[in-house]
Amino acid sequence: MWLQLALTALMVAVIPLTLVVFSKEKSKYRKLIAVTVALTFELIMFGAFTRLTDSGLGCPDWPGCYGQANPLQSHAAIKAAEIAMPTGPVTLQKAWIEMVHRYLAMSVGVLIVVQMAIAWARRRQLNTAPLLSTFLLFFVCLQGAFGAWTVTLKLQPVIVTTHLILGMGLLALLSASLEQQSHQGDALRQADARRLLWPASLALLLVFMQIALGGWVSTNYAALACHDYPLCNGQVMPAMDFEHGFSLWRQLGQTVNGDFLPFSALVAIQWVHRNFALLVVAVCLWAGWKTRQTPGLESLGRNILFAIVAQFVIGVSTVFFSWPLLLAVLHNGGAATLVLLLTMLNYRIRHVSLAAAKDRS
Repeated sequence: MWLQLALTALMVAVIPLTLVVFSKEKSKYRKLIAVTVALTFELIMFGAFTRLTDSGLGCPDWPGCYGQANPLQSHAAIKAAEIAMPTGPVTLQKAWIEMVHRYLAMSVGVLIVVQMAIAWARRRQLNTAPLLSTFLLFFVCLQGAFGAWTVTLKLQPVIVTTHLILGMGLLALLSASLEQQSHQGDALRQADARRLLWPASLALLLVFMQIALGGWVSTNYAALACHDYPLCNGQVMPAMDFEHGFSLWRQLGQTVNGDFLPFSALVAIQWVHRNFALLVVAVCLWAGWKTRQTPGLESLGRNILFAIVAQFVIGVSTVFFSWPLLLAVLHNGGAATLVLLLTMLNYRIRHVSLAAAKDRS
């Protein structure tokens, strides 16, 4: 099984590697990072699709599916589980969704291993320390561990939410690695970098906090706890159970004591997420507007403004359209887009600040 999984990961990774090899871009290493960023973005989107279609336990073991490398080989076991629990989480379709998600994740791991090998072998020609690419390998292994625990601990909310945050963190690290090879912020003035430091840093921090809250909503199935907007079930302050809603170490759908999670706890989770979003939108608009007024960063600023407005509209639309799958997946993609753009902005600001500090020393 392990050999078959490794060969599958290599076969999937061959496609993006072929794009790199036959690319006309001068820096193949930069192209490799760009392709890895794109694949990681797709992995986050497909991970959201996996979670939202309730396919996280489509294969209830890890890394294979009923001890096999793909659902075709475990077809009999899947059918037996489906017959035993017709309304359960195991179906052939969900098994394929879960395994495709794992294949994509393994292929991202392969691309990161290739990045690290190139970074060490060509560290003098690339004129960059390979520490970031090495840390990326450690980080993707940690992400894989949480992916395994997501399954073995039966979708425990804190594990699934952490898995989501780490996925976004991996995207941020890869985008920083891409910026390191792009040198697009070299023309940014030091005064502009200082002016943008606080809004850019605060926006990225708040976006990650909101992603954690959004992950907590999704993993606790609290998306429809409030059926209207801007009110929540017709009230500004509905009945809410914060203690049970935000108890971290508990099983899915249960309180710490093992009782059923009350509906008021789900309302509390949803209410906090949607109200914290207002702060995130305000700060991102502030950061985007100041970025748009900065010479050399106008396009990045416009993209940040567009992304936060689109994300807010999609988020509100999920309430009015009762959380359709497409909008929910796009909502995760919007969060990933903000992480990508704000990481680019923060890297360029810090790159200028560090260069200025070196000049002074």
